[in-house]
Amino acid sequence: MNTSSGPGHDNSEQVLGVITGERRRLINVAYRLLGSLTEAEDAVQEAYARWYAMPRRQQEAVESPGAWLTTVASRICLDLLGSARVRRERYVGEWIPEPVPGRGEWIGGTGGGTGTVPDDPADLITLDESVSMAFLVVLESMTPAERVAFVLHDVFRYPFAEIADIVGRTPAACRQLASSARRRVSAAQAPPGTGATSGAVGTSVTVGTSGTVGTSVTAAEQAGLVRHFKRAWEARDIEALVGLLDPDAAMVADGGGLVGAVLRPVEGSRRIAQYLIHMADKAPGLTLLERPVNGRPGLVAQHTGVTVTVAAFDLTGGRIGRIWAVRNPEKLRAWTENAGSAGLTL
Repeated sequence: MNTSSGPGHDNSEQVLGVITGERRRLINVAYRLLGSLTEAEDAVQEAYARWYAMPRRQQEAVESPGAWLTTVASRICLDLLGSARVRRERYVGEWIPEPVPGRGEWIGGTGGGTGTVPDDPADLITLDESVSMAFLVVLESMTPAERVAFVLHDVFRYPFAEIADIVGRTPAACRQLASSARRRVSAAQAPPGTGATSGAVGTSVTVGTSGTVGTSVTAAEQAGLVRHFKRAWEARDIEALVGLLDPDAAMVADGGGLVGAVLRPVEGSRRIAQYLIHMADKAPGLTLLERPVNGRPGLVAQHTGVTVTVAAFDLTGGRIGRIWAVRNPEKLRAWTENAGSAGLTL
């Protein structure tokens, strides 16, 4: 699309419509690049700010405003990914991507049908397998350039020639970056205990030849296993929990130093089960709810009506192989109005 054609007023309105319509796609790209809805929205807002800061003549010279916004937003994300590594060295405990609720679960969602509330994350984020917690955790193992090349090409199907302009490398180099990223995904698929790294033990996320991503476990299968897990936890049935967990399962919690959370992964089915029972005994009145987390069945823990933990799961061989429990209140803003701690230490 050439933005310099047509009458000035009509053309201006047309361009405004185009760039406004790009916001949802940009948020989807940025969330996958950053693993944080908050940071994704900030990156996209910054891209729009740079567009509106340009003189009208420069805007009219842009052949494709959508492509321009994608390039700028992706470069902002690339810079943020570089600085994030430094920030996370000072992060207290483990860092887990920010979870996104399912449609209708967001505290600021469209309940009441007034249409005056803020955007629902479920309306902004396409909840496919490329935002499953397992996949986002694998992305965390990549270098910033690998992550940008892989996400833009394999998930969003951008050509390497365009990606090269974003990361400042040749198309051939970007192709190698994406290939290296795919090897990281393959390594993360290795069964528990075989030396897989990156904190994604047992993940079942796959990248097909067409660049699509998916898992070998259906949502119905995961929902059934999560339901049994919930019931066993509520019943304080340690043997049932052990039976539902892979022997080499791992549980990771993220409190960000703002609320109580175990600082290192809890590994092994029995240790995890014992820890969960200890938690349940320590926090009477805790309510567990089955809720979608990043498009997959998960659990939400509430205390006195306040969401205190959001847990995502990954399956290994028909059992739970990984649990990611997000407790950091700054990452639960989409889930609750009150981000205060409810006293549960996970």
